[in-house]
Amino acid sequence: MANTQKPWEHAKSAGSEHDALAARFVESLSYDTRLYKHDIAGSIAHARMLCHVKLISEDDLTAIERGLKEIEAEIESCRDEQGNFRGWPGWKIELEDVHMCIEAALIEKIGDPGRKLHTGRSRNDQVAFDLRLWLHDAEEIMGDAITDLIRAMLTLAERDGDIVMPSYTHLQRAQPIVVGGELLAWVEAFQTAANRFGGASGYGVIDDSPLGSGAIAGSSLPLNRFLSDGNYEHGLVRSDGEGMIISPSANSIFSTATRDHAIDFVYALAMTAQWLSRWAEQWIIYMTTEFGFLQIGDAFTTGSSMMPQKRNPDMLELIRGRCGNIYGHLVALLTLCKGLPIGYNRDLQEDKRHVFAAYDTVRDCLEMAAAIVKSAEFNEQRIAASLDRGFLDATSLAEYLVTKGVPFRSAHQHVGSLVRHCIEKTIVKLADLTVEQMRQIGKCDIIAQDVYDWLGAANVVKRYQTSGNAGLSGYRAQLEQWKQRLAK
Repeated sequence: MANTQKPWEHAKSAGSEHDALAARFVESLSYDTRLYKHDIAGSIAHARMLCHVKLISEDDLTAIERGLKEIEAEIESCRDEQGNFRGWPGWKIELEDVHMCIEAALIEKIGDPGRKLHTGRSRNDQVAFDLRLWLHDAEEIMGDAITDLIRAMLTLAERDGDIVMPSYTHLQRAQPIVVGGELLAWVEAFQTAANRFGGASGYGVIDDSPLGSGAIAGSSLPLNRFLSDGNYEHGLVRSDGEGMIISPSANSIFSTATRDHAIDFVYALAMTAQWLSRWAEQWIIYMTTEFGFLQIGDAFTTGSSMMPQKRNPDMLELIRGRCGNIYGHLVALLTLCKGLPIGYNRDLQEDKRHVFAAYDTVRDCLEMAAAIVKSAEFNEQRIAASLDRGFLDATSLAEYLVTKGVPFRSAHQHVGSLVRHCIEKTIVKLADLTVEQMRQIGKCDIIAQDVYDWLGAANVVKRYQTSGNAGLSGYRAQLEQWKQRLAK
């Protein structure tokens, strides 16, 4: 007797069948359609396993694979100008989510073989697995996006890196450095951020698979979870076409209940956003009239509706501001999981809202940041005009005294008295003092003519010799290391 049930009727919830409000309230289709590739990849792996353990036939598997690949092609053909896939007619809100829509379309396309696909599977392990596949791809994309920003930083460093500039602690002038030294500090920061993503560090969130865990307790069917995880020659094909070999999760209850991998991912996004925000703030300061150290392309600034002279760094300000959104998504995701009983709960459906929104925001910010850096130029003349302000070479003078045998604390006091004298007498530079004045005012007879080799910002940045320093030697060594690293 033919099955007269409509392909999607099995998927409807009791409320959504009769109530449009309920259907709208429970759906996740408005934001989870981006999982279609991962759902299809996971379904093919599951079907291959079912065939391997003789729960479906070879003909069933052939029909399922053909149907799913046709569906994937149909969805791809519906991409709109924004890159969304919402135009596919198979998206039906009454089916609630991407998983049920694809399965219903498969049943409509191939009939009973499609009804066999869900054998031994629950939406609980299915959605957990699909999200992990998506996270794996997203990690690699984030790693690539950060690498693009790093490359832009290195290009700018190679061009403007020798420019001498002040460094700042407490937003007060500290010691002289070179532009390249600071740019490579940002490179290190963003590489540290990238290392939190599996695509960059080699350690990913996809270290085990929930497939085969079912709703919570597993299955009495003879499923082989190693096969469904892609650990054989016809196993899982990831959404980018490459094969994956991963292991089944150790505990069916935990694997359907956890969203730790999603939380870790959003935490990595939050840390990336934090560094983007700090970088944006630094450059906003450098672009002020008071500093004037830096210019970026006009495309990344906006004018004022009232003041015709203004060029506001709006793109940098938005990067700085959007960091708060990512923090919000992280806290929301942590709160979402707080206090949940072990096992799947519908609350977990909301995880993707925060994961996807945080990912989209940080990816956009990284792309914008790379474009801004590519347009940037440091103003050497403007930086040099004020470089002598602030006694940036005071620490160098103290270290000079140390090389003459003076204890550092004593040297610190000697130089402090010289700085106070210069301030009182409106003397701009320590190098404007004679050797005799330095000896008398600083109460240090050991000072000699060679002291001038240690004074002046240009001299100081040449004298740094510790590894990783922010002067010329450190910057040039780090730049070469980074160029070799990226070349590999």
